[in-house]
Amino acid sequence: MLFRLCTHDQKTRHAVVCLGKEDRYADLLRKAGVETRCLRLHPAGLNLWVLWSLWVYIRSQRPNVVQTWMYHADLIGGLIALLAGHRNVIWGIRHTNLKAGLSSRRTILIAKLNSRLSRWLPRKIICCADQALSVHAKMGYDVQKMITIENGYDLSVFRPDRSVRRIVRDRLTIPEHELLIGFVARIDPQKDHGNLLRALAELKRKGKCPKCLLVGTDADETNRKLVNKIERLRLSENVRLLGPQEDISGIMNALDIHVMSSLFGEGFPNVVAEAMACGTPCVSTDVGDAKKIIGDTGLVVPANDPHALAGAIEGLFEEIGSRAWVNRCRDARNRVQERFSVGRMVQKYDEVWFENAD
Repeated sequence: MLFRLCTHDQKTRHAVVCLGKEDRYADLLRKAGVETRCLRLHPAGLNLWVLWSLWVYIRSQRPNVVQTWMYHADLIGGLIALLAGHRNVIWGIRHTNLKAGLSSRRTILIAKLNSRLSRWLPRKIICCADQALSVHAKMGYDVQKMITIENGYDLSVFRPDRSVRRIVRDRLTIPEHELLIGFVARIDPQKDHGNLLRALAELKRKGKCPKCLLVGTDADETNRKLVNKIERLRLSENVRLLGPQEDISGIMNALDIHVMSSLFGEGFPNVVAEAMACGTPCVSTDVGDAKKIIGDTGLVVPANDPHALAGAIEGLFEEIGSRAWVNRCRDARNRVQERFSVGRMVQKYDEVWFENAD
């Protein structure tokens, strides 16, 4: 989402500083003409030289605004920007709830520390979801500074395309009319793939199990824990592990339904809106702002309830081929187009960044 913000904002020059190591988005940002630096700050501890170099960089750039992105950057980037003499610091919250035992202890600690600092460090706090704002307000963040700006999507990239659907299904040797669901997400306790697999197992016992694609980091055959779970549930013939994929729009077009089974922590889940923009209805657990995104174009069920998840998947499949299904697919696309375009997101960020400018 940060990449989309930088590359679609034509009024503002952006420079990105990543606290971590190089990744594919660093390359993509540079290719798009966005100055990008990766500081390779080790997660085990602070490196004073890295902090010094960040201070020097901010001082030399003299930015109009310092927008930080997620807890660690809010803390480190916010403090260093302040020490470098910049008061127009805007925090970014991209998460909802954190769970002890599942979320990193360090992340939980930093989030709590940030709640105390929120009263004097940032000028504004941009949350990606209403649910994120509500959760963090209860944690003690300064609610007077908080605002929601929903994620935005490039509708020229994420769009319905029947020819792409056929190409992707042919590549995966999946017939055009075979029922197909999928979940695009890294393997992580937050995403609760086990919930989806248990729902599929229930559907299989009823003789109604569709093919399912799992797409994302660690969703591949090298993940023996995941493979063993699939085998124990006797889903080897139903579940395909594709690992990370570049063409997410193509994957969303190939699916009949996108299913998000997350347990906690989602803010404004991108994959739900991306699927809908491609005309693919969604089933989701009730996490983050999923219900706000989906509206009446799909189904939302309680988290950690595989029976409810299975019922929702089955219910939507029974509709495929009907006029109601055609309308549902159209309405899903229209909802994203009307409410969550990338242009609308960029405009809202610009308004917050420069609201006090002369």
